[in-house]
Amino acid sequence: MDRNSTKVIAILNQSGGAGKSTLTQNLGYHLAIKHKVLLVDLDPQASLTAFMGLSKEKLTDEQNIYGVLTERTALHIWEKTIHGMYLIPTNIKLAGTEREILQDMTIDNRTRLKLVLDDVLDQFDYILIDCPPSLGILSIMSLVAATHVVIPLQTQYKCYLGTDQLLQTIARVKKGGHQKLEIACIVPMMYDSRNLQDAGILSEVKQQVEGRIYVASPIPKSTVFPDAAQANVPLALYKKNHPAVPILEDIANYIIKL
Repeated sequence: MDRNSTKVIAILNQSGGAGKSTLTQNLGYHLAIKHKVLLVDLDPQASLTAFMGLSKEKLTDEQNIYGVLTERTALHIWEKTIHGMYLIPTNIKLAGTEREILQDMTIDNRTRLKLVLDDVLDQFDYILIDCPPSLGILSIMSLVAATHVVIPLQTQYKCYLGTDQLLQTIARVKKGGHQKLEIACIVPMMYDSRNLQDAGILSEVKQQVEGRIYVASPIPKSTVFPDAAQANVPLALYKKNHPAVPILEDIANYIIKL
């Protein structure tokens, strides 16, 4: 594989509950049908790790992204693929990473994740990073490592309020030397077309970014997503005829064409 053609995608929204882990797992699955995909869990809550069926409590430092970011261990990718995807898992120990690495001034801390992933770029077509719900150092590291950003956006006022701050952060990272970073798309999540706030927020977002950022078709709100996560499988394997499945396929195809 050509390391220069690998797309590294940060899935990021600083608002909690936006559906980042759900989107990471499901987009990864659809991309992995024809491509080699690595998922990176960079959220100390470790939802993605749990969704993939791993016991986050039992992870050692060697198996955890925490170990390599703090230079305790070499990079460890989970031994077996899960639903066709490779995974670098994490757990709550990652929460201490920010404090630890900020005390180490030997390298530019923003580049730590990029340096780790650079060693495996030629092994994968797509690397998807499930970022934490904040704009702290872990998220900044993700943006510096990424070629693209996907923004999951719950169509509720609280989540929408943070959109400007997130776009400004991405712009600062680009201005700070990472000019090739692109926003791939915004993905409206947990959308209920019967709810006036959902419809109003979606319309507002489209107007705000019209001509600049692609807004994907909204992912409908459904109890099937947490059910699939609890079963540790992507939606397409849990309920293949669910209306969200072709939407997720379309988003994956859009990313492939970037």
